[in-house]
Amino acid sequence: MIDKNLHTYGEEIRDKEFVTAVYHMELPRETDIVKKAEQLAVGQTVGTWVPVPGITEEIRQRNMGKVVRIFDVPSADLYTQVKEQVRQYVVEIAYPAGNLSHDFPMLLTALLGNDASTSAQVKLLDIEFPEGFRRNFPGPKYGVEGIRRQMKVEQRPLLLNMIKPCTGLSPKEGAKIFYEVAKGGVDFIKDDELLGNVENSHPWDRVQAYQEAARAAFEETGKEVIYIVNVTDGARTIEDTIKRALDRGAQMMMMNISVLGYSLFCKIAEEVPVPVLAHNAGAGIFYEGLSSGMSSPLAAGKLIRLAGADMVMINTPYGGYPLGRQKYLEILQKLLLPYGTIRPSFPIIGGGVHPGMVKRYMEEAGQDMILAAGGSILGHPMGAAAGGRAMMAAISAVMEGKTLEDAAEESGELKKALELWGD
Repeated sequence: MIDKNLHTYGEEIRDKEFVTAVYHMELPRETDIVKKAEQLAVGQTVGTWVPVPGITEEIRQRNMGKVVRIFDVPSADLYTQVKEQVRQYVVEIAYPAGNLSHDFPMLLTALLGNDASTSAQVKLLDIEFPEGFRRNFPGPKYGVEGIRRQMKVEQRPLLLNMIKPCTGLSPKEGAKIFYEVAKGGVDFIKDDELLGNVENSHPWDRVQAYQEAARAAFEETGKEVIYIVNVTDGARTIEDTIKRALDRGAQMMMMNISVLGYSLFCKIAEEVPVPVLAHNAGAGIFYEGLSSGMSSPLAAGKLIRLAGADMVMINTPYGGYPLGRQKYLEILQKLLLPYGTIRPSFPIIGGGVHPGMVKRYMEEAGQDMILAAGGSILGHPMGAAAGGRAMMAAISAVMEGKTLEDAAEESGELKKALELWGD
């Protein structure tokens, strides 16, 4: 018999207070997928693997999850069409929003974390929030428009460099590199994600040293370069680390969100008076499983935007990491597409970025992106400043509709970069 408390049309709940989760499941062909979906809806809300006293009809109506849709892939309506021994499904389940905490830890536990009770291995592909529930998440305070206003750049992609080597430098040694890079016209220079709060290089000491280098470069070029300090630290010490960095004049800061956690990142992003960059270092632990975790557009895009990241460092398929191109494009969409009142996050594209790649990235991501060029700036044979000028020449060429070859005739730095790394 059909349980009307356990199944629903999507249209029946679309404008009601339900958080809808979309899952991927892979099961042996003999498994009853309808029963498995029902177990997931019940187990993640009111039930356990056996019936227990106290679950009333009122609780079932008010608090139990509902199976909305089940799609088999490939779609087969006749059992004679099923040849595979293992079947794949996309399952959509709606959870009453009243069940869910208005923060990330219990939200993700409710949608994903009760596998022992539901006996289901699932991958969470997406979450759809009702408008009222979505207001619990701040989103970026600055986002694309705010960062552009601060940098006084209305249209073109912005350019970021990160200090290399990643670790081992003192603030004084790093400041020398900062100064050379800043003379090349980049917009931002950030710490590497591997450099946090260590004995030979505290974040607040880097802020002081690097901003002195930024002022010295400004006196020569007239171009202000913003330093983004990595304040990633443990929960016991991160607030003190941030306070010290702000006291020294930090203008922007970054945190490694995958290891810090969405909730702590969200709290800090709400409280600090400067833009924040979310680095996705280690995000693979969330999405690399085929039958567990989340999809990369959700884990590395949508949830980070909801958590308040003004800028998000993302992976691409072109820097050696095997991220699928479709997933990379979906992450960009999750960060940039209109989403209620949530401001867009500025995507930062890194990994193998050099002048010859600028056109491809701009064709795929548009102008609202930040190009993170490391080795192609610091490793330019004419020096770091020349590496920055080569990247800026490539950006200008694409903006103006010129070929890189034509632009290289006017820029020796770009010509040398194209000779070295190609297009």
